[in-house]
Amino acid sequence: MPDCDNKEDFFVKKRILSAIMIGAMCTGLLSGCGGGKAASTGDSSAGNNTAAADENTLTVWCWDPAFNINAMKEAEKVYQADHPDFKLNIVETPWADIQTKLSTAGAAGDLSTLPDIFLMQDNAFAKNQISFPDAFTNLTETKAFDFTQFAPGKLAYSTINNINYGVPFDNGTVIAAYRTDILEQAGYKIDDLTDIDWDKYIEIGKDVLAKTGKPLLSCQANEADIIMIMLQSTGASLFDAEGNPNIIGNETLKKALETYKELKESGVMVLVNDWDQYITTMNAETVAGTINGCWIMGSIRAAKDQSGKWAITNLPKLAGIGEQSNYSNNGGSSWAVSGASKKKDLAVDFLAKTFAGSTKLYDSILPSGALATWLPAGNTEAYSEKVEFFGGQEVYKLLTDFASKTPKNNTGVYYYEARDAVAVAATNIIAGADVDSELKTVQDTVNFAMSK
Repeated sequence: MPDCDNKEDFFVKKRILSAIMIGAMCTGLLSGCGGGKAASTGDSSAGNNTAAADENTLTVWCWDPAFNINAMKEAEKVYQADHPDFKLNIVETPWADIQTKLSTAGAAGDLSTLPDIFLMQDNAFAKNQISFPDAFTNLTETKAFDFTQFAPGKLAYSTINNINYGVPFDNGTVIAAYRTDILEQAGYKIDDLTDIDWDKYIEIGKDVLAKTGKPLLSCQANEADIIMIMLQSTGASLFDAEGNPNIIGNETLKKALETYKELKESGVMVLVNDWDQYITTMNAETVAGTINGCWIMGSIRAAKDQSGKWAITNLPKLAGIGEQSNYSNNGGSSWAVSGASKKKDLAVDFLAKTFAGSTKLYDSILPSGALATWLPAGNTEAYSEKVEFFGGQEVYKLLTDFASKTPKNNTGVYYYEARDAVAVAATNIIAGADVDSELKTVQDTVNFAMSK
């Protein structure tokens, strides 16, 4: 935990806290959050520790029924094999709401409203632990986990000052998923969209749109996901290695924003208002594909009548700049045990024997796109299985390969503030604003958040 005994450290920490509170009120924190519906396997009347008063029940906050909630339900079954009285009270809670509730509890100094376990976006983990240290249990000192069994790059998100505060869950390896039947109507195959750049993607997309009436891509308006995906594919970041904003003069970011504008103006990309509409564009066959973290596979597979009509490949690259890779990351999260939980021992044991100790669990959640970052899971036969829904592809081998080729980037403590500012800039640029002027505004916004 940082030393805040002097005034400078105190005000730095105060600025971070203020930024979190502001960020929690924003809607553009990360797509993939899902809705706010109750989705509990136990008593969900209150959604906090008091909702699970008996000693064998843990309350969990997480989002996305097809992905995170599904994983928790499967973990519950695994743990119940040796603990038949065990139950989970899973409360579907959008990420933005988790951030708001954590910020409110931390600011009020009352952490009793938090659940036993909550899911934390990786890019927000360090900032929250630094700002609200008592909200997180030191998992290193429990000695219940072998953290060397997790991918180092993933583990780093929830490791602060060499102490582990989170149990890594999924990674967000990016996939490009396409409806092969729609591509075939336009005269294309999945290979035609493999190892290509964005210029070629737009060229093909225009042709597919003209011949089928379907855009290749849908995205949420006022979100920066696809831009961040482009950025990381080149190894570029919104921050430098010291955590300073890297916006003005960032040619990669500029090219990504220009590409985003071209996608929209060409009709190859259609924008929708919210997450539910985004999922509907795929399930209702409005679009011919999507580009997102591999966790999106769970939502794609919800349309069972489309089995065999999808295929997966890598994403387009930004040609002529940076690492020029066809690989990136979007999202990813880790489980945290509340420092205020009255059932820490149970919560720790549950996580240690499931997400940090069960190949059976990871095999069961593979169909949802939950690519393990717990390394032993990758050695099972399940990772070599051909997936009928995706045309018989060995999807999980592909995902593992994509993950190994993804460039690293610097997220910075103020990642979400920068991300949200880029989303605003993208909206303005589509409306006709000058790119360089918008980049200056983004940098000014981030500097203000950092009080620089």
